[in-house]
Amino acid sequence: MEKVRQASHAGSWYTDNPTKLSSDLEEWLRAAGLTKSPHVRGVIAPHAGYSYSGRAAAYAFGNIDPTNISRIFLLGPSHHYYTPRCALSTATVYKTPIGDLPVDVEMIKEIRAMGKFEMMDLRVDEAEHSMEMHLPYLAKVFQGHNVKVVPILVGSVSTESEAMYGELLAKYVDDPKNFFSVSSDFCHWGSRFNYMHYDKSHGPIHKSIEALDKMGMDIIETGDPDAFKKYLLEFDNTICGRHPISVFLHMLKHCSSKIKINFLRYEQSSQCQTKRDSSVSYASAAAKLES
Repeated sequence: MEKVRQASHAGSWYTDNPTKLSSDLEEWLRAAGLTKSPHVRGVIAPHAGYSYSGRAAAYAFGNIDPTNISRIFLLGPSHHYYTPRCALSTATVYKTPIGDLPVDVEMIKEIRAMGKFEMMDLRVDEAEHSMEMHLPYLAKVFQGHNVKVVPILVGSVSTESEAMYGELLAKYVDDPKNFFSVSSDFCHWGSRFNYMHYDKSHGPIHKSIEALDKMGMDIIETGDPDAFKKYLLEFDNTICGRHPISVFLHMLKHCSSKIKINFLRYEQSSQCQTKRDSSVSYASAAAKLES
């Protein structure tokens, strides 16, 4: 029986007008001017409203050559629902204003049989925006291709669980038909986020934020989940997709393929100058098979 996850954030976080949405995405992808590569096997991309991070996200999704891909694993953090585990979608289709993406129900069954995943309620699924914000881009890039999605909500998982989930999912990285879309924003800075780390040696606040984010991005590029964990413990940078990123790093560490993450774009929603300001950072990366 069909169970539909509605595009619950369309009309607020991004336009629900299919023509406008399609042309916005096309314009951003064109502006990024990237060459599509069949070696790109995954992306890390932001999940803010498109007026904030839509342009930056194009630098992730613009790398994708959809030709040989038939399955997309979505890894997104949980903003509203607490679970110490990873949760699988119970939906059979994910709607977007520009085309629907069927859920790979067979793959969900296979992963569920591992016994380490919970199932998420449709209400939880629709309340969460982290994976939904990737869907219009994926629907656009994979238009005309038969592709299914495997949505995995990554809860507040422990360091040990990140490693465990990464090991369990690593084998899927070695299948070239699989693609991975990892959802995360970077630093949330300001009193409203309870995070105001400021290293004055970098000059203005926004430069300190950039240095902090880029330190994290450089560590992610090394592919070392332990170094990333150490960085988070030391600076507590408010990277909301820290758990999905960590799980992905463990997947890359345990798979047989050699895949390297490269960041291609970094932006901030505004440039913080004073303690009264606030901003969110957006970073886009491609995970590419090294020959």
